[in-house]
Amino acid sequence: MRTDDQPLPPGDRPLRLRVEDQLRDLRARQDGARRGRQQDTAEHRAGVRTVPGHVEHWARTAPDRAALVFGDEVISYRQLDELTDRLAGWLDARGVRPGDRVGVQLPNCPQFVIAMLAVLRAGAVHVPVNPMFRAAELSHELRDAGPEIVVTHSSLVGLLDEVRAGTAVREVLVADDSAAWDAAVGHAPLGRTADDLDALAALNYTGGTTGMPKGCEHTQRHMVYTATALDNGRGPRPSDDGIVSLCFLPVFWIAGENLGILAPLVSGGTSVLLPRWDPAAVLAAVAHHKVTTMAGTVENYLELLAHPDFARHDLSSLTSPLTVSFIRGLTPELRARWRAAVGADSVLREASYGMTETHTSDTNTLGFQDGDHDLSGDATFCGLPVPGTDVLILDFATGEPLPIGEPGEITVSGPSVLTRYWRAPEATAAALRDGRLHTGDIGRLDEDGCLHYLGRDKDMIKVKGMSVFPAEVETLLARHPDVVAAAVVAVEDAETGQRPHAYIRTVAGSAVTAQELRTWAAASMATYKVPVVEILDELPLTATGKIKKTELAERAAATAAPTRPATPTVATPTPGSPRPPAR
Repeated sequence: MRTDDQPLPPGDRPLRLRVEDQLRDLRARQDGARRGRQQDTAEHRAGVRTVPGHVEHWARTAPDRAALVFGDEVISYRQLDELTDRLAGWLDARGVRPGDRVGVQLPNCPQFVIAMLAVLRAGAVHVPVNPMFRAAELSHELRDAGPEIVVTHSSLVGLLDEVRAGTAVREVLVADDSAAWDAAVGHAPLGRTADDLDALAALNYTGGTTGMPKGCEHTQRHMVYTATALDNGRGPRPSDDGIVSLCFLPVFWIAGENLGILAPLVSGGTSVLLPRWDPAAVLAAVAHHKVTTMAGTVENYLELLAHPDFARHDLSSLTSPLTVSFIRGLTPELRARWRAAVGADSVLREASYGMTETHTSDTNTLGFQDGDHDLSGDATFCGLPVPGTDVLILDFATGEPLPIGEPGEITVSGPSVLTRYWRAPEATAAALRDGRLHTGDIGRLDEDGCLHYLGRDKDMIKVKGMSVFPAEVETLLARHPDVVAAAVVAVEDAETGQRPHAYIRTVAGSAVTAQELRTWAAASMATYKVPVVEILDELPLTATGKIKKTELAERAAATAAPTRPATPTVATPTPGSPRPPAR
């Protein structure tokens, strides 16, 4: 018989206590593993303040330091602070108040950065809008977020006008119209900076497995914490003037926002922004601006190494080169080759684990490169959770914390996890439970408490590293008048990693062809989402009426052509340019 003062056996302890026990054990393991490798606390260079508050701080303490570089254009902190203050004044004069949403539909350019900072300075909500969107996608995001003002590019005005009637948009600022832009940034300054770190500050849209994309509610506290984690994640704080970050990732995606805007500006460093992937431009920029960090795919680094001008550039400043293994994985051979070519202090390593819901930088791989420890496992090594963040592996069905080494669902809690999904209480309740984000991803933790990523329980597809969610593509395809049902699965592809393959059942008597549906899809969604289309008389169903996607995936794999069929190239985030970005 157990008396009241005897401890409960482990299996009889309430789930909450078992979770706490697991977290205590993991934190102890992780504290030990960090020693000599990583910082164990988040250290803010300029204290805790808003993002535009950091720009103000650096404008006072290092006014002439370069904050933003774009081609031949260099904007100092003093200039960036003034431009931001004046555009915030323009927004205020047009009725933008704290909590109002403002859409920013731009490629990589200084105007994007200035617009984002101005929106935050005014206390409004930044809504980055993908400039690769087609009408249906753009209409959905504008209707859902409800921005009344959109900052856009001249090449996108026609598309915006096409969908504008069904949205709340009442005014458009064309950022590359020099007269309009100069008037906006020539407005009287706002003269103040919103300072509520916990107010809604951004809606970063992410796809999902049920319908159209959802807005992740993020605050400036989330942003600053992520930026600080990236700064601290380079190792013991260097004696430099902040991160010098080169970014060719689109800044309307949250990973590009972190690398190209937040991390350099919060640290008092410099953002070297490129419009797109260009190996010659990357080599020149790293050497000229003494770039300290960048993130690219394994293919990007291979292309740099093979470039005829590689040896002409000194890249030794690049002490934190980060890789993302989307199609090809990082290998010890590539790491050794890069280090031999660039210098002993430039060590290629995986970036981190993360997602839009967590602001993407939840782990740090620094310090595990000796002996290629991080590359020796059978899964992607993601490193230790950044200080203040907890990663716990739970059983998908029961929510039980799983033992070290056992795979299960990756769950995350910490200072950068989304507050909720915008106007989606059911999705919020499903994802945020007991203070933890349930990611739907599969992973395991090792003896040090490091995360190893094993894959997605969701059926997301990665095309050159860009996320394609089948449910979103299915929802868009279903808008065609001849489509009764659509099921989208992944097919492996040597060039893109994966590609979407759509099985479609059409209405009785329809004469529409697969190619016609594909052409229609190309006009309805971003080109990297456009699927190969196959029409079936019937889709295979389970006894409960669900589509048997596993059967369709097997069929797609068995019938896939040995070479990739012709598909539209991925659209560049720079409107009007035919060159695709690497992602």
